[in-house]
Amino acid sequence: MASAAADSVAKVLSDLNINAGDWPPNLVKNFRLLRLDQIKLAKMLVDLGQSHLFQHWPDPGVEDEQKKAFFAQVAKLNSSYPGGLASYVKNARELLVDSKEGKNPYDGFTPSVPTGEVLSFGDDNFIKFEEAGVKEAQNAAFVLVAGGLGERLGYNGIKVTLPAETTTGTCFLQLYIESILALQEASSRLSQATCQKEVPFVIMTSDDTHDRTLNLLESNFYFGMKPTQVKLLKQEKVACLDDNDARLALDAHDKYKIQTKPHGHGDVHSLLYSSGLLNVWSDAGLRWVLFFQDTNGLLFKAIPASLGVSATKHYHVNSLAVQRKSKEAIGGITRLTHSDGRSMVINVEYNQLDPLLRATGHPDGDANYFGVSVGHWVCVQHGYKDASKTSFKSSTRLECMMQDYPKTLPPSARVGFTVIDTWLAYAPVKNNPEDAAKVPKGNPYHSATSGEMAIYRANSRILQKAGAQLEDPVKRLFNGQEVEVWPCITWKPIWGLTFAEIKSNVSGSCSISQRSTLALKGCNILLENLSLDGALIINSVDGAKVKVGGSVQNKGWILENIDYKDTAFPEELRTRGFRINKIEQLEQTYSEPGEFSLKP
Repeated sequence: MASAAADSVAKVLSDLNINAGDWPPNLVKNFRLLRLDQIKLAKMLVDLGQSHLFQHWPDPGVEDEQKKAFFAQVAKLNSSYPGGLASYVKNARELLVDSKEGKNPYDGFTPSVPTGEVLSFGDDNFIKFEEAGVKEAQNAAFVLVAGGLGERLGYNGIKVTLPAETTTGTCFLQLYIESILALQEASSRLSQATCQKEVPFVIMTSDDTHDRTLNLLESNFYFGMKPTQVKLLKQEKVACLDDNDARLALDAHDKYKIQTKPHGHGDVHSLLYSSGLLNVWSDAGLRWVLFFQDTNGLLFKAIPASLGVSATKHYHVNSLAVQRKSKEAIGGITRLTHSDGRSMVINVEYNQLDPLLRATGHPDGDANYFGVSVGHWVCVQHGYKDASKTSFKSSTRLECMMQDYPKTLPPSARVGFTVIDTWLAYAPVKNNPEDAAKVPKGNPYHSATSGEMAIYRANSRILQKAGAQLEDPVKRLFNGQEVEVWPCITWKPIWGLTFAEIKSNVSGSCSISQRSTLALKGCNILLENLSLDGALIINSVDGAKVKVGGSVQNKGWILENIDYKDTAFPEELRTRGFRINKIEQLEQTYSEPGEFSLKP
């Protein structure tokens, strides 16, 4: 396109109804540098009250390339948001006004406790839904939203590279992939399929995480999954805002660049649609899409049962939920009924739940009424500098959340939820040690420390339910957080995906001491009359069947406290506040198919 300099500037301004006298002088001086499409973008910004973006512009001939780069970024931001920047700024102003005035976003709605499926781990009903879910897994696709870094955790890498637990060092992404592969294999086996269907796995990334996620996959050969099963979809960023007038924020390090942040995990729906994957999955006969976030090491222990509920109850949307504590900083699953008769079941953000309850006849406000689904409504995430509520502590942006999806459904849609024991399903890792240590007593830490201990606790309690005898946990303090320390028990998902599977792998009188470590890395490892007091590691290939029994006793592995600020240790250990000292263990590897017995 010809530059504006080749035309009459006056004619261009006239054609666009631009009165140069109303524009920033520094922008007017640079008109001749700009193409017609760039002048149109400039007009849009000025009309939106964004003239401050040009106040620092020098005369033509100085930093001209940076000025052109500025408009390239504006064009991208304008094209990547539905309705463009005009719609983005309009939406932001409306939401910010509501936020400043404390407006109830649910005016006209009355909250109530919705009806869902409440499961109790290990009973006949739970086992029934688990089996139904495993059968249905071959008709599902899994979507991981992983666009964020680990900065909030005090970790400089991407969150999915963090170890879910340090006994084996299995990172979150490896755990998720191995869990999906185990579901894939079990679903095919239960359905007696002649050909195993490959379960699709999508990872939503961002500019911050895309390359590092791809490198993690490639350098680890996709953790055993076929590369063709995995798709990476990168979300775009949106412009940041400086104040209640929705003035776009300039980057502190580049005056020709608008500061941006990821739009939120709600982008995943539009990305799936625009990528064409939804059509591909529909044509392939898939019925379910399971969305999950990046650092919950317990999640797949609950997915088979919740998928079974979805299939059995014919839900269009099913939120996996756990019991929520009063004032806990996570949203609540709520039925909202409008005065006009409309009704929906949806997750209400925690900072909106208390005023909603107080405004609708619940004087105590936020209480233990609701289950929680990890997610939020569309909202503006920000903190004000002072009581005037006019400017922010740091720039903010509009954020969309994937749990908003039920708002788009018709009243006839079947929207439900499944409540599963918290100890089995929910242990997110999102707080750094200092923030975790400040959590009110009795509320979960949601840290790397508590996340790892939750995995050991869940595995120990599952084995107890399966018939093994375990000593009581002890309490210890790591990074200022008091946690229960159970035996450090881990297993590959292929060893025990469901409770029925795990129960079939444990027989006789098995006992495990509190100080013990047990790692099962194979699919056919049977614990039969095992007495463990120390560390036991079993590695086996798929064709090997190993019976493990007798008494195993050694000095074992111990957890040693380390200081969060001691940079002599890697970040992934410092965030936990401990390291494992591997003093002594019994480790056996079975690398050939066959039947084996280990009885020391």
